[in-house]
Parts: sequence; structure tokens; C-alpha cells
Amino acid sequence: MRLTLQTDYALRVAIYLAEHPDRLCSISEIARAYGISHNHLMKVAHGLGKAGFVASVRGRNGGLRLARPASEITVGAIVREMEDGFTLVDCASCIISPLCGLRGLLGQATSAFLAVLDACSLADLHNDRTNVLALLTGVSSAQTQPP
Repeated sequence: MRLTLQTDYALRVAIYLAEHPDRLCSISEIARAYGISHNHLMKVAHGLGKAGFVASVRGRNGGLRLARPASEITVGAIVREMEDGFTLVDCASCIISPLCGLRGLLGQATSAFLAVLDACSLADLHNDRTNVLALLTGVSSAQTQPP
């Protein structure tokens, strides 16, 4: 199973927003934190907004935030929304498809993959918020730990 770059970036945006629940975050800020394309993130953020995961506030002091609490958004929901489909092989064009068990096996594997992602919310993804924030802001974990 391989996820698209769009899904990868969507998960990064969602994780970033989950780590900053107390404020709006700009696309530029998120792009800098991850070292990825601002323009690509604009498209990803738009898709997350259309899907109801992200709310945006326009204007000079605007930005993005999660539309719901991080505990209510599963990784599986984001992956399902951002991916076009989960067809791993083209069984429809295969001559042995009517008698082959591969389609069913791959379907079970995909279901299991998504079930694991559905069991994890954005809130479940961070065990040590201080260190995650330090990584996102470029501060070493030694600087964030009290003496």
C-alpha cells in the first residue's frame, strides 16, 4: 500500500493543527515547519476544508484550525477522503479474475489497513507534545526540557 503525496501532506497539516489547538495556523507557517511547498499545501488545505476536517478564517489574522477536536478525527477518515481509491491491482482486466482469490485477499488486506487507521485519532498520534512542537519549530528537545 502506498499513499499519495497529497495524503501525506494532508496528514501533516492535520497533525500540525492538532498540535496547535489554541490558535490559527497559516499555510506558510506549516510549509516552513515541514519544509514543503506552500502552493501544494494550499491545495491540500482546500481539500481538507471541503471534507470538513479543517476550518479556515480569511483575512490578515486568519489561518487554519481543525474543524472538530483532534480526538474526533481519525487518520483513516483523512486517508479515505484524500485517496482516489484503494485498488491495489487491476483485477477487472485479468482473464483469471472470475476464478482467482487474489481480489478477495487484497480486499481483506485493505480493510485491515483502514481499520488500523480508523482506530487512531489525531489526538492519539502524539505521546510527547513538547518534543513534537520542538521538532516542528526547529528547537532542540534539550532546549524545551526544564533543568
